[in-house]
Amino acid sequence: MIYLDYAATTPMSEEAIEVYTRVSRSVFGNPSSLHDAGSHAFHLLEHCREELAELLHAHKTGIYFTGGGSESNILALQSLIEASTIDKGHLITTKVEHPSILNFFARLEGHGYDVTYLSVDKEGLIDLQELSAAIQDNTILASIHHGNGEIGTLQKMEEIGDILHSRNILFHSDCVQTFCKVPMNVNLLPVDSLSFSSHKVYGPKGVGAVYISPETPWQPYLPNTTHEKGFRSGTVNVPGIAAFVTAAQNLHQEMTEEQTRLSAIRHLFIKELASLPYQIKIEGAVHQKLAHILGMRAEGVQGQYLMLGCNRHGIAISTGSACSTGQQSPSKTMTAIGRSETEARQFVRLSFGKSTTADHVYQTVKTLNALLEEFFDTK
Repeated sequence: MIYLDYAATTPMSEEAIEVYTRVSRSVFGNPSSLHDAGSHAFHLLEHCREELAELLHAHKTGIYFTGGGSESNILALQSLIEASTIDKGHLITTKVEHPSILNFFARLEGHGYDVTYLSVDKEGLIDLQELSAAIQDNTILASIHHGNGEIGTLQKMEEIGDILHSRNILFHSDCVQTFCKVPMNVNLLPVDSLSFSSHKVYGPKGVGAVYISPETPWQPYLPNTTHEKGFRSGTVNVPGIAAFVTAAQNLHQEMTEEQTRLSAIRHLFIKELASLPYQIKIEGAVHQKLAHILGMRAEGVQGQYLMLGCNRHGIAISTGSACSTGQQSPSKTMTAIGRSETEARQFVRLSFGKSTTADHVYQTVKTLNALLEEFFDTK
């Protein structure tokens, strides 16, 4: 199989599997237990916290482990909002956020909060002037993702954070798609909270993390919770966390070289697609983008047809965010950047990772060409 859906999930690295297995066997105690088995787990957990913090140039007291990226988003936002002195205030997000964030804000609207959903341009970038104009006297926070999981556009984190912090507004960013792909230094970024996911960086599923600046107040989502300093309830998954941090360290270490390689893969894909006798449109930003994501449309052909056709030929691609799969409506990102419903349904996403090679590019483009030829010949 040619796997081109790394933005949905990655396979666990061999190092992560080895660590997960070893820790599961030897450090199985509950880190909250007071006996030696618990103490061993606690010390490993704190070591993992330090190691993850180091990747972000952060202090370990700002790191909280969770059950995944979606939970990280929800807990971070809820904890920051709970600490606000403004009752049912105003919140800002974008129309192209991950479903976990859009669904969370929709829920808050039902509980009396006012939410502004920022639009994006044809490349998926927010308008900084629109962001400034959206701020109200009772604005609590803004949640604006770092990198889009469908078209790969990177938002201007520094400019966004400067605008928000100049008005004393908290800034949360979903960094699930960008962690270990784009350098991050929380000492240089005007952010208050970031969210991450293990299974996007070759770690196990069911593990994630949140960074909240130690200077930023937050309140537990559930009162009287003891795990992770009250940030999250439930026994901490120490083996999963150890495997997550191991995978993240390895990917971070090779980040520059790997992103350069993936950028070359992406350029090769675009070059080969351009040689086909069909109208194929590449979506997303031209310059400010993630190297491992390529969003595209073949005009006149539904993305579902190409995805299923590729699957028959042993090639895994997607029609957008895996967390939106099964919904009848077209991609929110596509409609937000100005595409019609028909055009939005033409969208497919190819995303690359460690095993992606130039040969995979040639085989995939050959398959796409055959599928398009078959489609238009039968019309």
